[in-house]
Amino acid sequence: MKETIIILGAGVMQGPAIRIAKELGFFTVVLDGSADAPCIPLADRFEQIDLKDKESIEIFARSLQNSEGLGGIMTAGTDFSASVAWVAEKLGLPGIPYEAALNASDKSRMRACFKKAGLPSPEFITITAEDKPEELSLPGAFPLVIKPVDNMGGRGCRRVDTMEEFRDAAADALRFSRSGRAIVEVFMDGPEFSVDAIVYHGEITICGLADRHIYFSPYFIEMGHTMPTAIAAEKQEAMLETFRAGIRALGLAGEGSVGAAKGDIKLTENGPMIGEIAARLSGGYMSGWTYPYASGVEPARAAALIAMGHKPAGLTPSKNLTCAERAFISIPGTVKSINGLETARAGNYVNDLFLRIAEGSAVNFPENNVSKCGNIITAASGRNATMEAAESAARAVLIRLDPADETTANFLAKRGQIFPPDAFQLDAELTAILEKMPETTVAEKISGAENIYVHPFPEFFASGLRDYMGRSARESIEAARKLSGLALPEHPESSGGVLLGRSFWAAMTRGGYQGAVYYIDRLRK
Repeated sequence: MKETIIILGAGVMQGPAIRIAKELGFFTVVLDGSADAPCIPLADRFEQIDLKDKESIEIFARSLQNSEGLGGIMTAGTDFSASVAWVAEKLGLPGIPYEAALNASDKSRMRACFKKAGLPSPEFITITAEDKPEELSLPGAFPLVIKPVDNMGGRGCRRVDTMEEFRDAAADALRFSRSGRAIVEVFMDGPEFSVDAIVYHGEITICGLADRHIYFSPYFIEMGHTMPTAIAAEKQEAMLETFRAGIRALGLAGEGSVGAAKGDIKLTENGPMIGEIAARLSGGYMSGWTYPYASGVEPARAAALIAMGHKPAGLTPSKNLTCAERAFISIPGTVKSINGLETARAGNYVNDLFLRIAEGSAVNFPENNVSKCGNIITAASGRNATMEAAESAARAVLIRLDPADETTANFLAKRGQIFPPDAFQLDAELTAILEKMPETTVAEKISGAENIYVHPFPEFFASGLRDYMGRSARESIEAARKLSGLALPEHPESSGGVLLGRSFWAAMTRGGYQGAVYYIDRLRK
């Protein structure tokens, strides 16, 4: 008789779980709210159901259990571990208690559990749209962090340093909350780490501890992670012990409970503090890609087995590699073309390139971890070589923006903003040199590759500044030359052609190579 498993989610992050469940011989029934989810073709059967609708999922699962048999239910990399726990509890399937899943899904409940257990976690309050900021008893002095109690991927999550920022951030966080609640907590300063675990009848097996690379305050944008962490062993163990204690405090590791846990841990000057713990395997390419590449262990395999009532297997590492994931991003606009994909794929140690945009896509500078343009994954024995390869491959992807979209022009006009930041943040000396530079000299729109020069800016090239992706000034002008098809020689005078001056360099320093190419394309259009 076939063993049937339900997997919630048919997105990219659920792909490994679906594939592995089929490899294990399970008949794989996949649910998703979207009929266009990319991993639907991997499933043996697909049903379109809203993953928030636990009652409808229960009705479907019970029907399946009664008609064909059902062995288990799971998810990976989604917000819907509570739906999984609800169905498992109602149908007598392996899993965790529904109340424990709520503890791990609602950040307010989560923080309360940690506080009750005496675990290191920031002071917090919970707010709704009815609360007036000036009347709140805040959990501490600024800086604070505001985020929805029930969303993932950094949506609606940001740091605030003033009451004025608080009002805007609170409205944003509440907009992203399904329950209309947000949490306000004291900011934890320090590097951040991600960790996965399989939990089986009280036994917690760690499945990777990674360095997270977070940028672009006041938001918390993960530009990648590196597996395994490079932090000292004693600090690793301190973080892992805090993580294990957090799992127990949420009720995820009781006798009879089986499932997974994903944690974000901050290492502050006072030691480890829990960012959050979810009752699922991680998204962000960690549980499905970087830990398997680095260790040879596929956490989704053990997760599928225990969801189906079997013992976990395959959790002993067979490799000792470094794996790096790095994102590539864009300034605001509309994608005209995507270049360099084959170069990126052919880079050293590149295992995967995930593209999340296409020609015609609207793109924005990321304010959360679901609005990036794509990701590169590399794996090799040397840590530095692996990281450098991932970063080089990510820089090889060049995104040209449509010159007809005024969104980009509006972005380029706002130099010196806190957010989105300038691609190259000039100091006062460089800014003064730029402001004294001659303006672009062009009588009318250029139509081809006439004699087009750029005014020299040697101080910029010598500055050592890097853009969002780590490109130097020289690398950025080379990218602009490649995309525009122009040689763009440096010359202090136009020599009868077109001299790109102050406005060109302003576009470059504000928006990187994308700003420079957009500026040229606007002259051409």
